[in-house]
Amino acid sequence: MKTLYILTALGAISLLAEIIGPPSLRDRFKKFLLPIVLVGLLGAIGAAVLDWNTNIHYYSNMLTFDNYALLFTILICVIAFLWLMTAEYFFREETSRTDHYALILFALCGATILVSYSNMVMLFLGIEILSIPLYVLAGSRKDDLASNESALKYFLMGAFATGFLLFGIALVYGACGTFDLGVLATYLTSPEPVSSWRGPGGETLLYAGILMMLIGLSFKVAAVPFHFWTPDVYEGAPTPVTAFMSTIVKTAAFAAFLRLFMTCFTGYGTVWQDIIWVLAALSILLGNITAVYQTSVKRMLAYSSISHAGYMMLAILTSGNMSAGAVLYYSAAYSIATIGAFAVLSIIESQAPRPEGGQGTISSFREGTIETFSGLAKKNKFLAFGMTLSMLSLAGIPPLAGFFGKYYLFTSALDGGYTSLVLVAVLGSVIGVYYYFRIIIKMYAPPTESPFEAGKHNISISPLQKAVLILTIILALVLGIFPDLVIGLI
Repeated sequence: MKTLYILTALGAISLLAEIIGPPSLRDRFKKFLLPIVLVGLLGAIGAAVLDWNTNIHYYSNMLTFDNYALLFTILICVIAFLWLMTAEYFFREETSRTDHYALILFALCGATILVSYSNMVMLFLGIEILSIPLYVLAGSRKDDLASNESALKYFLMGAFATGFLLFGIALVYGACGTFDLGVLATYLTSPEPVSSWRGPGGETLLYAGILMMLIGLSFKVAAVPFHFWTPDVYEGAPTPVTAFMSTIVKTAAFAAFLRLFMTCFTGYGTVWQDIIWVLAALSILLGNITAVYQTSVKRMLAYSSISHAGYMMLAILTSGNMSAGAVLYYSAAYSIATIGAFAVLSIIESQAPRPEGGQGTISSFREGTIETFSGLAKKNKFLAFGMTLSMLSLAGIPPLAGFFGKYYLFTSALDGGYTSLVLVAVLGSVIGVYYYFRIIIKMYAPPTESPFEAGKHNISISPLQKAVLILTIILALVLGIFPDLVIGLI
């Protein structure tokens, strides 16, 4: 809970930085916001570590900071720390710097609530607190039509998904008479719950509520067929915001998804397990196959994130002893690799020169297509190496963390008897290798016409960007070589 207090305080400080003191003092203070926020995140991580094994309930059991919640909270704060280091240029605009910091920090508060809720009301509040700042951030490039379209689509689809989730919560409450996950789990696992339904058709209400909540959460994690918003939103939003959505948002949403179904609905697997099976298979296959045909790196990573959502749904399907650890480890491996990939993409997009002759706009030239990476290895070996390791980890190549993330998920599914779905997942992974290697080959192949062809344009990397790339490389290797560092904690 101390972590949530720290994040809230950081968000409030960011807002107050715009109004407190004379203009000269405010300007100086704004320049120190980044180190203040980074130190605050380290403090939030430390507070979560100090709460280890306490398992304290807050606000009449609305929030529970058990080890499950603390581990995901630490992971979210670590990802946010790395993300802030990569998103340095996103906070350069004086007029919106404090707003961006505040929105990001309040979104982190929502993510923290999502991983620690023990009441379905807090599940709803966590999703909304996480989502509303992102609707604004997705449209933060006000002069870019694609960014405006991204924000509108994200808002409309997010509101639609929230409607499903709320309707499902209402139906489950109508059937069982409680929002508390612990009470709900006890009620649903009692020997004869049917004899004590609160009204006629209570079991039918429960079934409908479970399915409605499943649909709402599937929208949030971008599982097929509830994924249609993802490619356009990811492509239109500013690249740092896309990185935030594909890492922190997905991690928090899956932690909430797993907590709900693993805690309450395991006894009613016949209602939702076949549906999860189909959603996982479709997400893996359609996400990977569609990614093959993309020329924009952001759209490719968007479809890649859909396929990774399918992999993580294997853990929800099994809901066994390994599920929580597998999702935690996979989220860490996926997020670290994705942060590294988006860090390189952000550097390229922010430094790509104008077309010769001044024709075309910066935004159209900095689209981040696969061709943009042509010749990158000859121009900057460090950037190419960082991108290579990120792609290899996302593809699941040993000994990187992405390989063991898939190994644990597949093992969990095999233990649950889902051999056919694991075969589908392996097929999807093979397809994924193709489009991840397209970027690697493009970087190391003889360069074609590209703004980063050797000798044409210099690429500068800030100390923060270099530091985050080094950290992502080290973490991907360490987690791959020593997977028990994470998997054994939960």
